[in-house]
Amino acid sequence: MIECESNIRKWGNSFGIIIPKDIMEKEHIKEDEKVRFMIIRDSKVLKETFGMLKGRLRKSGQEIKDQTRKELYNE
Repeated sequence: MIECESNIRKWGNSFGIIIPKDIMEKEHIKEDEKVRFMIIRDSKVLKETFGMLKGRLRKSGQEIKDQTRKELYNE
């Protein structure tokens, strides 16, 4: 499996995704061959939320995990 970015382009009444030639060669993909791909939108959610609780939590990560385990397993 290989990961790359591409823009969606209008192609007649459809849309197409361009796969760079070097990736086609590296993965030995030929024209008209069926491939499977995942669509993942470019999102800033993770970047915006990462670190937002820093300094706001009074417990360490280990303390939170210990408390969760106690509640989960009724210890």
